[in-house]
Amino acid sequence: MKWKRLALVATPLLLAGCQQESTAPTAAPASGAATSAPAADEQLILALGDSLFAGYGLEPGQSYPAHLETALKAKGIKVRIVNAGVSGDTTAGGLQRIDFVLKGMPKKPVLAVISLGGNDMLRGLSPAETRKNLDAILTKFKAAGVPVLLLGMLAAPNLGADYAGQFNPIYPALAKQHGASLVPFFLQPLLDKPQLIQADHIHPTLAGIDVLVADTVDEVAGALPKPKG
Repeated sequence: MKWKRLALVATPLLLAGCQQESTAPTAAPASGAATSAPAADEQLILALGDSLFAGYGLEPGQSYPAHLETALKAKGIKVRIVNAGVSGDTTAGGLQRIDFVLKGMPKKPVLAVISLGGNDMLRGLSPAETRKNLDAILTKFKAAGVPVLLLGMLAAPNLGADYAGQFNPIYPALAKQHGASLVPFFLQPLLDKPQLIQADHIHPTLAGIDVLVADTVDEVAGALPKPKG
């Protein structure tokens, strides 16, 4: 898998495009997140991530979690997704706010979908720290009895083979270690499709969001707990 036309490179412009990291914990829903309590028969999903979840550059209601919720409902799956996506967030930031986010939810989620680590990579942060933080995040969810679907990321080629060799194995290794479900490379369906990427060369357009949802909705559905009986 190569980046090719998806020019996800660690330049100051792209880092600015991801916005500054939010250091204050927040449970406030991002674009398109559920703002009301779920119905009694709705399963609650937590989407914990960065700008790829927050809907950076899109209108309210156009984020990946919002369109994922619609796609799951179209399959007859009654869900409500709480979008805890924060633009610029790193794995450290995500770890910092987990307890606060979970406490602010109307009920325990049946699944956490996690997309974190892209900003760690763009900033050239230590893969060892990224792994440590993701390990701690998965450990917290396991302790809370919440299964996880991990949306993986790959290192941009300009960071070099050594960095990629340390970063790329993080997601499959941790998914196996914690028994989490895994999408190996979240942005895979956008490769070689520049028309699905915003002008910043990193964030998906609305059409790109729909492609990501179509590519992952079955994995999300499959990661949901099976009905008893």
